Amino acid sequence: MKPAPFTYCRPDSLADVLALLGEYGDEAAVLAGGLSLGPLLNMRMARPEVIVDINRLDDLARIEQDGDYLRTGALVRQADALASAECQEMVPLLVAALGYVGHYQTRSRGTLVGSVAHADPSAEVPLCLTVLGGEVELTSERQVRRVRAGDFFLGALTTGRAEDEFITALLWPIRRSAIAFEEVSERRGDFAIVAAAAWAECSSDGIHYGLGLGGIEDRPIGTSGSLEDTSSLAERVSRELIGGLEGMDDNRASAAYRRHLAGHLGQQVLQQVMQELAS
Repeated sequence: MKPAPFTYCRPDSLADVLALLGEYGDEAAVLAGGLSLGPLLNMRMARPEVIVDINRLDDLARIEQDGDYLRTGALVRQADALASAECQEMVPLLVAALGYVGHYQTRSRGTLVGSVAHADPSAEVPLCLTVLGGEVELTSERQVRRVRAGDFFLGALTTGRAEDEFITALLWPIRRSAIAFEEVSERRGDFAIVAAAAWAECSSDGIHYGLGLGGIEDRPIGTSGSLEDTSSLAERVSRELIGGLEGMDDNRASAAYRRHLAGHLGQQVLQQVMQELAS
């Protein structure tokens, strides 16, 4: 199949992008890498009236520190983030996860923001943003607002973005911490059946940690906390997090298998970060 007819716009400024989204609302779709949008168009699962191509907006391809956050713009490619010294130093969990995202060819075009905007429940980038407590910057002609990742993802392919808003950047809390990322998929580069991400760091008041799971529910889920005693942490935290989950059931895996896999991977990544802290 081929896409339904649409009007193609390639604006030269952010103001022009916002004007188009303000005019067309949910009849407009933003194109950056096109790896998610392209197949939806070809299968006619998406039928926008207007395609807004943002690839002329070079200012949106920046990776830069913004206070306690690392800011990645809407045109930061996954491959650029993977190779970025700033990402490797300040957000190592994202770098670890990006090695599982698609393949070299897709990472060269796919963007971090595109993955977050698409909101696939199995995607690695939304999972990392959630478990790290990151934020999504949404810009419209009305306002600029920041939404925590945990509040932004509402369900499979559903987010809290208003129809006239554009995701201009992602804000990643800078965490120079122990990290671990694991996932199980049918083949390397396929969507994860279940993915698990964790971080941990020591401070004067104990150990702070975060654990997130993707692919088990219709959005990434996560928990975080602090403790003084790490004995049986991995088993206790993963059990508490997974205990209330139903799990998705589809032709790739049953809900029961996903819950089992989530428990196993959750314990595995927590054990890895605790071992790294102890070494």
